[in-house]
Amino acid sequence: MRHEYYSYDKEQLLANPKIKMICMEDNSQVFKTMADQMAEEIEAHNAKGEKTVFICPVGPVGQYPYFVELVNSKNISLKNVWFINMDEYLDDEKQWVPMDHPLSFRGFMERTVYSKIKPELVMPKEQRIFPDPQNEGYIPELIEKLGGVDIAFGGIGINGHVAFNEADPSLSNEEFLNQKTRVLSISPETRAANAIGDFNGALEDMPHYCVTIGIYEIAHARKIRLGCFRNWHRAVVRRAGYGEPTSEFPVSLLQSHPDLTLTFTDFVANLED
Repeated sequence: MRHEYYSYDKEQLLANPKIKMICMEDNSQVFKTMADQMAEEIEAHNAKGEKTVFICPVGPVGQYPYFVELVNSKNISLKNVWFINMDEYLDDEKQWVPMDHPLSFRGFMERTVYSKIKPELVMPKEQRIFPDPQNEGYIPELIEKLGGVDIAFGGIGINGHVAFNEADPSLSNEEFLNQKTRVLSISPETRAANAIGDFNGALEDMPHYCVTIGIYEIAHARKIRLGCFRNWHRAVVRRAGYGEPTSEFPVSLLQSHPDLTLTFTDFVANLED
């Protein structure tokens, strides 16, 4: 069966999607916009003396240099900010990969974000959160204690996953949406796509396991901001915007969220280079 939406041109794609779509010229615009959204939310909350809670990805990552520059140049305090990272790779014993592993999200955030922000501005280490395979209940409990997530940022995987919430057609849509932070196996297609995108194609050395924040935590954020920019995102954004909600393509289950935007590049919107 051929799905018509995969052949939609840019005009058709933006005509009547089930989620709000924003098309920008190139990757830098997408990433700058994400960084601006982060900074503006924090500044607005700081002005009111309120905390800011984000769910943050390591993929996409292009927003972070822009964000670091904004924080340092505008002296934006992150002392009342919580970054809850979406996920982390695990070794074969289902423990965090070491921070010096080339795929470690913890290592990436330390090298690229936290160590680059002025020490007097950066948030305390206890507010830099990663899902822990030894304490899966911590993040859902923390989010509840903090009063919810202000914005969940992220991308979309080739099978529609957000964070590492892999497609699972054995679950009903409701069952899938009730999944919280947990350890799981990474699907073959995700391992292959990530090996190509992040590891020079070294599929044999890609981790088989991860710990991920649940789709439940993402779906209950007050805002969701997703960005897409890879060549295979052309199909992903079309199914996200026009496909039926199904646990076979997890991002589709977020179509009913009241404040979700999907931002992508002109390259993704067009089917011809």
